[in-house]
Formats: sequence, structure tokens, C-alpha cells
Amino acid sequence: MAGAAPDLSAATFQIFDESHTIGNALRWMIMKNPKVEFCGYSVPHPSENLIQLRIQMYDGLSSLNALLEALTNLDAVCETVENKYHSSLATNDYERWEERS
Repeated sequence: MAGAAPDLSAATFQIFDESHTIGNALRWMIMKNPKVEFCGYSVPHPSENLIQLRIQMYDGLSSLNALLEALTNLDAVCETVENKYHSSLATNDYERWEERS
């Protein structure tokens, strides 16, 4: 954690092997938390395989806790989407498209 306040109310986390895909979704989930003052992410350079995620909290609360909560919530959203997809697929009621050579 670079740029961390002593109480972790503000910190920058580096997440390796990730890109804009998780960065934008995670930033959105973190900003849904009303205790978060600021959240932003960046991809420092295209050749670097990481994102930097900055979180600042109100009232000296822990940015690490906000990150962990957002990861849990994002996982739950992904699981819900996956379950709905499989349920829909099981009905066998969907449009089929056949590729022609």
C-alpha cells in the first residue's frame, strides 16, 4: 500500500494482473459505499500489468475494509449474474444463431 495514512483512511492499493475491466467495476462498487469520500483507479502504463486504486474514507474509517467489502459485494453480483445466466440457459428458450461458412 503506497501513500497510506497511518489509520488507513486513505491508501493506494496496487492490484497486479488486472486492468480497466476490474478497475472500473471495483471503483463503481466502492463508490456505492456512502462512507467513501473518493475512489479512483489508474493503469500507470500499458506495459505494466497492474492497476492502482486510491480510496479515501470519511471519519478516519479504514479504506482496506471498504476495499474488502467492495470485493465481496462485486463477487456476489458476479455470482448472481452467473446464476441467472445458467437459469436462463436451462430453459432452452433463447435465440439461436448459426454461423455460415
